[in-house]
Amino acid sequence: MSKLGKVLVAMSGGIDSTVTALMLHEQGYEVVGITMKTWDYASAGPSKKETGCCNLDSFNDARAAAVHHGFPHFILDIRDEFGDFVINNFVDEYIAGRTPNPCVLCNTHIKWRALMKRADAMDCEFIATGHYAKLRMENGRGVISKGVDETKDQSYVLWGLDQDVVKRTLLPLGGYRKTEIRQMAMDFGYPELAKKAESYEICFVPDNDYRGFLKRKVDGLEERVNGGNFVLADGTIVGKHKGYPFYTIGQRKGLDIALGKPIFVTEIIPETNTVVLGEEHELNRSEMTVGGINFGKYDHLPEGIESIVKIRYKDKGTLANVYSGTNDTVKVNFYEQVKGIAPGQSAVFYEGDDVLGGGIIRR
Repeated sequence: MSKLGKVLVAMSGGIDSTVTALMLHEQGYEVVGITMKTWDYASAGPSKKETGCCNLDSFNDARAAAVHHGFPHFILDIRDEFGDFVINNFVDEYIAGRTPNPCVLCNTHIKWRALMKRADAMDCEFIATGHYAKLRMENGRGVISKGVDETKDQSYVLWGLDQDVVKRTLLPLGGYRKTEIRQMAMDFGYPELAKKAESYEICFVPDNDYRGFLKRKVDGLEERVNGGNFVLADGTIVGKHKGYPFYTIGQRKGLDIALGKPIFVTEIIPETNTVVLGEEHELNRSEMTVGGINFGKYDHLPEGIESIVKIRYKDKGTLANVYSGTNDTVKVNFYEQVKGIAPGQSAVFYEGDDVLGGGIIRR
């Protein structure tokens, strides 16, 4: 066995995970590659093309890289685990009038747990992924922090990882920029991989058409919710919509309503099938409640701690104070107005570049 240890690397067939595996192999780790099959294209409905990480070409690319460099590779079928939890939650959240982030849920409850289970079975000390984030040990805790490449940083989607998995995780790409990883792919002899386009789609939603996906997953949904009211903040009815699950906070396009000025979705009320509209300034909020908290750098958040809080993946973050709430929640008071806070999305708290923790926005 390698002096550095044995590591199970999640390989999607894309550039980031492939370079991760080859980098660790070159450094002297005993690498085992594993590709997780999370869903079936055939079961998801019509699509113009196969994209993302769960198609046959990606599986073949991952296996070919492993074989070429002389380390084992396995395909792991986790469709049942993934579908029951991630997809059902995705549907349930939209039906509840919230906007979910399935990648966070998948990382937290499915992929890392599946990797840990197989790592234990194969006597692997570590697991590794191609996420652009850093990880270090400090005061007995695993601390996730932002990657060097701000445009690719993925620390936001890792807030939900428990300490037992964080302490066994390697994130080799956190200290590199994407351009450097593309050059590494070239140097390893994979010019086509270096040019491979990235997918930003939700892996189980063909063509990013989540509305069509919901209609296919929930029998009679369209008929049940069609024709609810568009209202203004004062309750004035200004039109009919196609069903509250098909709208998200901050949405402007696709409303099919003309009020003589730019108008946005500011609130969704599933109980009455109501979608509230307003001007852009009506999206602004100064506080929110966040639940399901998972702690990162510290085992608790000091009361009133000052933190940079991100409310979506590409959010630059806003300075706030974080206070204890009730029923496993925290209250976030922002120093300035924040636009488009969407229940169901993740809120992640940072101290500098370090992830203090995160949770799901409740209201």
